[in-house]
Amino acid sequence: MPVADIVLPCLDEAAALPWVLERVPSGWRAIVVDNGSTDGSARIAADLGAYVVGEPARGFGAACHAGLLAATAEVVCFCDCDGSLDPGLLPSLAAPVLDGAADLVLGRRRPTTARAWPAHARLANRELARRVRRRTGLPLHDLGPMRAARRTALLSLGLTDRRSGYPLEMVVRAADAGWRVREADVPYTPRTGRSKVTGTWRGTWHAVRDMSGVLRGPRPTRSAGAAR
Repeated sequence: MPVADIVLPCLDEAAALPWVLERVPSGWRAIVVDNGSTDGSARIAADLGAYVVGEPARGFGAACHAGLLAATAEVVCFCDCDGSLDPGLLPSLAAPVLDGAADLVLGRRRPTTARAWPAHARLANRELARRVRRRTGLPLHDLGPMRAARRTALLSLGLTDRRSGYPLEMVVRAADAGWRVREADVPYTPRTGRSKVTGTWRGTWHAVRDMSGVLRGPRPTRSAGAAR
């Protein structure tokens, strides 16, 4: 049984995969969820020792949830597969979850260069974080994709979004369930290859639209229960 499973949603990330998988900590398992790649990403990931899951339904949330369902370790981490975030940092990020001190830990992205995080994407993230603080009361500054939590607790949240709103829905439902949520700084570097979301105005707009839909949704009528 691995120490933790790392879910890596993947859509045409052949150029980034070797570096990303090389950085997976010893004793941890990489679950690469291929979301319809046409550049051989699935084959490359398998050749490099990752456990590959195919998810034909397009969407960031669809890929993330497929990886969560495929996970078997008690602690599950999520990380982008484009080389912008270092999987080698996950042991320190996940330590509060492994130790029982937190239920969900989010990586607060700290860009190493201006090119790592375009201004329009930073502004959109800042506004969404402000709305999340108002909605949940959590003192969060980022809705970044690097995060760690316990698998069974995540499944109990009953996440339904399968697009860009998935990470936000996780945070909102965790807050409604009374989870202990923390942030930890992580360096954010320029991604490898072409960006599909934050690097484009259209991608950012779609992400904001999906996340805004989650925030407008009704509060749950029942709690998913505390993770601990």
